[in-house]
Amino acid sequence: MDDSGTIGTAIRAARKEARITQEVLAELAGLSERTVRSIEAGAGTSSLAAVAAAANAVGLHLTAVA
Repeated sequence: MDDSGTIGTAIRAARKEARITQEVLAELAGLSERTVRSIEAGAGTSSLAAVAAAANAVGLHLTAVA
């Protein structure tokens, strides 16, 4: 699985653990529900800012790996 799929899976798991819907996550992150679905699916078409916003909204933080 590529990085976008791994990140998407982590965001989905954190969202489900928080017991919120994709719609609620979208509202919290300032994104569209479609963007949240794309991120969770690992489609790789979302901006880094959008992925970071979704991750932050569920308590995850992105870090760079060299």
